[in-house]
Amino acid sequence: MKRVVVPLSVVVLLLAILVVVKVASGPDKAKSGTAATAASGSVIADVTSVPLSVLNTVGAGSITTPPTALSAPALTAGGLPRVLYVGAEYCPYCATERWAMVVALARFGTFTGLGQTESSPSDVYPSTQTLTFHGATYTSSYLSFTGKELESNQASGSGYAPLDTLSAADQAIVTKYNSSGGIPFVDIGGKYLISGASYDPQVLQGKTHAQIAAALSDPTSAIAKGADGTANVITAALCQLTGNKPAAVCTSAGVLAGAKKLSG
Repeated sequence: MKRVVVPLSVVVLLLAILVVVKVASGPDKAKSGTAATAASGSVIADVTSVPLSVLNTVGAGSITTPPTALSAPALTAGGLPRVLYVGAEYCPYCATERWAMVVALARFGTFTGLGQTESSPSDVYPSTQTLTFHGATYTSSYLSFTGKELESNQASGSGYAPLDTLSAADQAIVTKYNSSGGIPFVDIGGKYLISGASYDPQVLQGKTHAQIAAALSDPTSAIAKGADGTANVITAALCQLTGNKPAAVCTSAGVLAGAKKLSG
């Protein structure tokens, strides 16, 4: 049998083409994570009742990307300042930010119906354990909160199954102010904007929901420094909307330290 000799230059060219095709095709196909369930009572208790002493000790913690000033009309609902969160359950950055947001918002009101889930196992920071706002409600005499998870973490076609939908008015806000197109997108009363995770998602890797929630009460933990520190900064932004009410929250040492991270 006659041997076919392929020139080395042709081999190199073929390998280069394969690399280009791989890069152009993007990451591996989406994979489903564990579907959302009702959050356990112990997890909810831990994340919504972080001791004030812990929050004060952490201060601004290890936040890396604080909310930025936003020049927009005041965002309100029912006569209250409004917070609009837009994310997705598969998103690892949303998974990271939700812990801090729940800690912060729980200082002004009460959540019911929070779920627990995980980010996509095929994205960066795979299977980050987290909460979900899908199906949850928030009650407060200080703030209004809208939490929308646009997609689940269940693979569908080349992406993920749709979940929540935005109203036309909220979609207009996202279209106008989310120039990067990234998630999570959080509009804090038209005054501040959050885009992406505010602290390092790596600190949550390999941790269960219970471990993350418990770590929030340990001011020496990397999780508390990231999530609680971010929560204090978010709380400082919320206090600007509520006229520094409740005073016990807005004048606390942790929130005053967090306020120094805000611009505008």
